[in-house]
Amino acid sequence: MLTVLVGAASVASGREKVAAAPFRFVGGTEKLPAACQGSLEVGPEALIFKCPSGSVSVPYTAITLMQYRPDVSRKVWKMKIKWQVKPPSVAPLVGGKKNRFFAVVYEEHGAAAGLVLDVPPLTMRPYLAEIDVKAGKRVEVKEYEEYD
Repeated sequence: MLTVLVGAASVASGREKVAAAPFRFVGGTEKLPAACQGSLEVGPEALIFKCPSGSVSVPYTAITLMQYRPDVSRKVWKMKIKWQVKPPSVAPLVGGKKNRFFAVVYEEHGAAAGLVLDVPPLTMRPYLAEIDVKAGKRVEVKEYEEYD
């Protein structure tokens, strides 16, 4: 009986580690390593992405655009952001219609700055309404109709 409980506890703790870092940094103007996995905090004044290599804080008042899509949109690319880590420019072939890139464009020192995170739809869904409310702006979500 004790072996089963210890085994179950190790499986549960393994799940917690995966759930703790569902966001992956894939592009931005901050000096973070590509693919740095971390968490997104929806704070009272700012969105904060934290990973083991550092963090990015984006005040809601500085945000000009937020999107959740299967790719980084032309609208974002046309903003001429000076990327430290350039996000993927095309949608992936696997799961190509599923939203997975959360892009935030904001003003920093008078220039456009950006943050792009790769996040699964089931993880992102509960964040959308809270971000909309706290930021006072809507996250543009690309919608698809699926036919069986």
